Amino acid sequence: MARIKLTVAYDGTDFSGWQLQPRQRTVQGVVEKAIMKITHAPARVHGSGRTDSGVHAMGQVAHFNCDDHWCSIPWQRALNGHMPKDVRILHSEVVDDDFHARYSARGKVYEYTLWHHSAFCLPQRRRFVWNCGDVDFETMESAAAILLGTHDFAAFQNVGTVVKTTTRTITSISRRPGITEHETIWRFEANGFLKQMVRIIMSCLVACGRGKLSVEELQLILESADRSKAPATAPPQGLSLISVHYP
Repeated sequence: MARIKLTVAYDGTDFSGWQLQPRQRTVQGVVEKAIMKITHAPARVHGSGRTDSGVHAMGQVAHFNCDDHWCSIPWQRALNGHMPKDVRILHSEVVDDDFHARYSARGKVYEYTLWHHSAFCLPQRRRFVWNCGDVDFETMESAAAILLGTHDFAAFQNVGTVVKTTTRTITSISRRPGITEHETIWRFEANGFLKQMVRIIMSCLVACGRGKLSVEELQLILESADRSKAPATAPPQGLSLISVHYP
């Protein structure tokens, strides 16, 4: 058997997330269906993580196994020929058998896009931003600073996934302008993320930027390890998985 690594981009708007679900349209299901059309055999696709319904990706990583004689085909072009327009394979390659899209990963990068014009949101951007209104960037950056480093992020994890530990290390939180004058992009880099962790952190930072949560209160939320202390989860459409890092 050969192992094929894929880098996948998708618009998550019309998907019920990455993971297979009965009678639901999922990215994993679409990719597996495309593989079967080529090999005429079922293949289980393993992703680096499970993006939620409405969340996008520019660099999701996945792998699957196939018979050796399929190694030489151009998988990127072949799969894209069977993909809907909201999913594309960016890269494909044969990898060693010990590579695993999820368990071999050493870090991930997510970006979350905020829209700041409270009067309107461009129709072309509504699927990819959270219209949060005006916020104070300096306060948000001060709040973000306390989340850097290694912490127990239990207060920033929604239910649904069993993990061995809720400790993660955030190496960077940065901000830059978006593609329009009304947007900012917040970039999060860490050795791993808990379920909806970035969305909960983003909701906390926005609450700080609106003056509804102080930096000191955010510190207490972090130390509490209690999800009920943090604000509601930010909406999914502003979030995108940008890349996954491997050794």
